[in-house]
Amino acid sequence: MAGISHKQFLKQQQTLSPQQIQVIKLLELPALQLEQRIKREIEENPVLEEDDKRENEEGEVEPKDISVDEYLREDDIPSYKTKANNYSKDDKQLTPTISGGRSLHEYLIEQLGYKNLDDREMTLARFLVGSIDDDGYLRRELRAVADDIAFMLGIDTDREELERVLYVIHELEPAGIGARDLQECLVLQLESLGGESRERRLAMKILTRYFDEFTRKRFDKLMARLGIDREEFRLVLEHITRLSPKPGNLYNEGGGETVPYVTPDFLLDTQDGEFTLKLNSWNVPEVKISKRYLDMLRGMSGRGASTDERETVQFVRNKIESANWFISAIRQRHDTLMRTMTGILDHQKRFFETGDRSDLRPMILKDIAGRTGLDVSTVSRVVNSKYVQTPFGIILLRELFSEAMTTEDGSEVSSHGIKQILVDCIAGEDKLHPVNDGTLMEILNARGYRIARRTVAKYREMLGIPVARLRKEL
Repeated sequence: MAGISHKQFLKQQQTLSPQQIQVIKLLELPALQLEQRIKREIEENPVLEEDDKRENEEGEVEPKDISVDEYLREDDIPSYKTKANNYSKDDKQLTPTISGGRSLHEYLIEQLGYKNLDDREMTLARFLVGSIDDDGYLRRELRAVADDIAFMLGIDTDREELERVLYVIHELEPAGIGARDLQECLVLQLESLGGESRERRLAMKILTRYFDEFTRKRFDKLMARLGIDREEFRLVLEHITRLSPKPGNLYNEGGGETVPYVTPDFLLDTQDGEFTLKLNSWNVPEVKISKRYLDMLRGMSGRGASTDERETVQFVRNKIESANWFISAIRQRHDTLMRTMTGILDHQKRFFETGDRSDLRPMILKDIAGRTGLDVSTVSRVVNSKYVQTPFGIILLRELFSEAMTTEDGSEVSSHGIKQILVDCIAGEDKLHPVNDGTLMEILNARGYRIARRTVAKYREMLGIPVARLRKEL
């Protein structure tokens, strides 16, 4: 056929193996979720079981004593027994701090159980709940969440379907949960209160039509648009000011059973200037291949096998391979976490000696990747949602990372110090005349920090501090 051309293209594409995907998933799990993941794997794979140390001391049969050549290929089977951690359950000198009760995410999952959702919708809803930040916001784009669901769960979905599931999450308590931004959060809360008073209708009108004017505190313009006087405007504002900008905090600060779990992933102790770093493996099972299945294979190896027996052995072999992949992934997680935390400890040694945040050195993911030989994305997965328990408290690893700032004498300092200056300046300001970003920049420049106004604004936003006009008291 005329007009048809054929072209060849060479495209290089990296494909992750199932084992690599398993390692990545385990790497992202904090300590508490790792325990749950291991227990689920034990339930799903019959050849995998918890390791009993006393049994090992009595003399467990090692893999080298087992011959199953008649049934299995002659390639080497990986070690049947690999310890998942290096922290003994009998070693109690560093007991992790755990606050009891349910976390916000557990509370949301519990509420989903009362919704009329099918299996697919429930799976998507649970994943969305897991993407909600501790303050109650869903800050990730739904398209990005859909990509993660496809990668991690093998479920093809799209933004529209996730929107429908998110609508169900928006009906959960605390009101405003799962909002994408402040405006949506406040609207959801106001809707949940119900009522049809004039003040409530005007408050909803402000949030939906004049939100920009409201956030900029242009109250005179709002009163003119709404056609109301100052006294009625104050009544309308009361409907809004009673709402929470961070609904997740309402749950977390409730006390009692509503306190979320905080389980450190690393345990750091110091004695005579020497550090002792361990993974927190408290209550995390150590796993191995079941001796029962090894004995079964040994018993079959000395005689001819029927078809049913060969099928049984092949089934066990597949389960053993799966178990060994899992054990290997646990070991890789252990090694990668320890390498990363050791790199952080070496980089921030002075801080871990004193506990003073002013001693924090500038540190970015690339610094730790260079120290450990790991990829930046791997370091990112390790430090995300992981905590270390130190003699001076439990610290989120992400909080140890900061950009470098150059002073007038050419030395580098951590941005943590600059943020602390901003906090101190704003805490001591006149609330009737709050300092703006330009003034804050001048204060920092006077102290020797070369910093632009836009950088001041960025750090202020990172600290969750609003602009000057929003800090002004009525």
